[in-house]
Amino acid sequence: MANANRVGSETQDGFGFKRIATITKPVSLATTGNAVVALPILSGGGAGTTEYIIRRITIANMTNSAGGATPNAATAVVTVGQTNDGANLVANSTTLTNLTNSLSFVDLTLHGDAAKTCYTANVLFLNVTTNVANAQAFISVYGDVVTF
Repeated sequence: MANANRVGSETQDGFGFKRIATITKPVSLATTGNAVVALPILSGGGAGTTEYIIRRITIANMTNSAGGATPNAATAVVTVGQTNDGANLVANSTTLTNLTNSLSFVDLTLHGDAAKTCYTANVLFLNVTTNVANAQAFISVYGDVVTF
């Protein structure tokens, strides 16, 4: 019989489709630029030896950085890359069309190579190419760990 503790102790390297990168504070969508925020893979615990498959990148839980009503971020445009220069994209330029209130979310359009690539970058970078004043939201990367 299987040890019940194994499922209770599930880790990213033992089960698929887990959140492999996230941040603890909302990301500002109010300023354009490369590497607006760094998303460390496995909280930085991969040490450059981790291979992972990216399945989904989600932006959600939008708020107003100045307080007050949540802004409509439907015109914001972002990408996610492996380097801090806006290149080596894992998520193509995506307009956050559905990000219109605090309860909405957007799954970014993954780059075509994401369907066939195991990535090894320790950190992914969010790039904002079109901003929306006072908009901020959380970003999470989901996927499978191939080797840890």
